[in-house]
Amino acid sequence: MVTTNKILRMLKNNKAGAIGLIIFILFVIIAIFADNIAPYDPMKIQYDDNGGVKRLQPPSKEHFLGTTWMGRDVFSQLVVGSRIAVLVGVISAICVAFVGTNIGLIAGYFGGAIDNIMMRIVDIIYGIPFLPFALILVAILGPGVKNIIFAIVLITWRNSSRVIRSQVLSLKNRTFIEAARLSGASHGRIIYKHIAPNVMPLSLVYVSTTMASAIMTESSLSFLGFGDPTQVSWGKILYACYSSQAMFKAWWWMIPPGIAITLLVLSGYLMGRAFEEIANPKLRER
Repeated sequence: MVTTNKILRMLKNNKAGAIGLIIFILFVIIAIFADNIAPYDPMKIQYDDNGGVKRLQPPSKEHFLGTTWMGRDVFSQLVVGSRIAVLVGVISAICVAFVGTNIGLIAGYFGGAIDNIMMRIVDIIYGIPFLPFALILVAILGPGVKNIIFAIVLITWRNSSRVIRSQVLSLKNRTFIEAARLSGASHGRIIYKHIAPNVMPLSLVYVSTTMASAIMTESSLSFLGFGDPTQVSWGKILYACYSSQAMFKAWWWMIPPGIAITLLVLSGYLMGRAFEEIANPKLRER
């Protein structure tokens, strides 16, 4: 059984996992206190002393990361944009792990017709290309954070469900599960009290990796114009830079959101690597 202390101890001993956790916590703090950190309103046009728009100004003391074509402060947009990235990443990851883990637990434990039906549904979903599906669904439902999360969750749970099911198949016939059955434990108690804690490391792996892929998906959809029009996000910053044809002449507008996306995605995969060592102790020997 995997405990919280064991997870924290593993992250502490795994340098890559610890670095990923630190990066993630840093972005969470930035997202929570974005209004206090951002020096300007991210959507407010900045003017100079003569009343002119501060258009495409390079980094300076007043504007740490310069300004956009519309004269908006890039640093403020970057800070406030972290909210969408963290929100989409965390909520999508938790929902995907919850759905995928439960489907894997139920299918693996009961087997038979229930397992066959659930796995055939998974096979069908595997045949659906992810990004085109997300684009079409968001286009139908309308741009917005909720719809992006819904599109991610609706199709991404397929990966975790199949792996969790395989693990449950190897666990359900072990001695401690048979002892629980003989003691009169219900199916629900066996699944969530005895089996679920043993597949939790695998679920945590998918929480981390799904968070990373969800952030990339949100950034991609926002870059393509399907993000929430009322919210600032890193993908929208890149889209605005691209649509203004300033990708190469305003590096301070393009590079910071790209680095932020890379770091947050990297943190998810680094934490996922640490959780993999919990799920498979043989990896520690390599």
